[in-house]
Amino acid sequence: MGERVERARAWRWWVLLVWALSRLVLVAGSLKVGPFAAPGGLDYSVADVYHPWFEVLRTGVFPAHDVSWQYPPGAAGLMLWPALVPFTDYGHAFITLCALCDAAVMAMLYRRATRGGARRPGGAGSLAGCWVWTLGLPLLWTTPWNRFDVMVTALAVAALLAASWRGVRGDALFGVLVGLGVLIKVWPVLLLVGTARGRRSRVAWAAAGATVALGAVLFAATMPGAFDFLTAQRDRGIEFESLPALPFQLARHLGWSGRIGVHEGSTEFLGPWVRPVADLSEVLSAAALGWLLWWRARADRGADRVLPDAAFTAVLLFVVTSRVLSPQYLVWLVGLAAVCLLRPASSQRPVAVLVLLACPLTMAIFPFLGRALVHGSVLPTVLLTLRDLLLLAAALLSARRLPRAAPRRDAAPEPVPALAGVTVAERIPRRSPGGAPSRRADLAGPGRRG
Repeated sequence: MGERVERARAWRWWVLLVWALSRLVLVAGSLKVGPFAAPGGLDYSVADVYHPWFEVLRTGVFPAHDVSWQYPPGAAGLMLWPALVPFTDYGHAFITLCALCDAAVMAMLYRRATRGGARRPGGAGSLAGCWVWTLGLPLLWTTPWNRFDVMVTALAVAALLAASWRGVRGDALFGVLVGLGVLIKVWPVLLLVGTARGRRSRVAWAAAGATVALGAVLFAATMPGAFDFLTAQRDRGIEFESLPALPFQLARHLGWSGRIGVHEGSTEFLGPWVRPVADLSEVLSAAALGWLLWWRARADRGADRVLPDAAFTAVLLFVVTSRVLSPQYLVWLVGLAAVCLLRPASSQRPVAVLVLLACPLTMAIFPFLGRALVHGSVLPTVLLTLRDLLLLAAALLSARRLPRAAPRRDAAPEPVPALAGVTVAERIPRRSPGGAPSRRADLAGPGRRG
């Protein structure tokens, strides 16, 4: 027993050490400091996209002139947040805040895995969730620290962990954090799919709705154009790295007359059949939502593991059916997979492995082979195809395994096995007049009843 405890403590130190060393290298690489200093400056997304947005947002208006701004109004807060960091420029402050959010996620996962908490049933969780977060982000190279998606993922992880608290406070905090995530990027609304029945679900949904409504009113009253994002993506086509783009990746090698070009702020396929495939993608997203609602109506969602498993499934389904599949979307999936694997009984363990396998393929293309992919080179096309097919397999497997986490409400309970001729009734301890269990039932054999 002592050796097992010592081994568990050693693994705790190992996961912290690997996390610290990997972040030391990759955060320094994102900041372009020390041996990673480069004349080109910081990543394009930070220096040429986020910083110009910041300069516009600080004047009190949204960058409506920029077609790349397609986010809910709460994203403005994350763009303005780096201004609070003293003694540094905007880009380095932004990356530093992303690194702090990464550290916050690791701290939350590690605490739940090692300490649990008095209000969480079952005690401590599994270190597997910490390992998924520790290893998953480096497999995406420096992308997590050059995009604000790690900040939204931190909110999603905090929400799912708060939901495991017993009582109204945990459900309300879960809803508030989900609402904040929705105000920044819409996808955290999918976390509500697996909420438990009854009062817990009502509290969570009400808290999320109230948070979104309050934030929407505040932004609408203070910053013009807060809701232009609702129509900003209406004319977007199919981004060239998404799963619906795979037919066009092949077709352009077989004489298809279309091309890849910059359109509505992203690199997309342009030409014949693009619009019908984009419409089909939206139909598939609607079908995925319909399946999730059908599952929600039939499933028993009382177990604590159901909420993170359902959130992981929902986000996977929408990622693979979306017209856009940017590399930073993998940050969402890694974070949700990490929360799922905190529970050894999670139904999503093999799905998390598929997502991790998709991460290095994403890294190989973005940033290293992205230009070659645009020009139609075979190697990045093959790698992208493998990545997207892995994510498709993960989504389908996740949907297939989700009912294991929450079986149907009308499913018959499994029979309780008999123990050496002792009936179920004989194994239920009798109680003495004082309320304490009686030992007579424990001593009664097959032929004795006291």
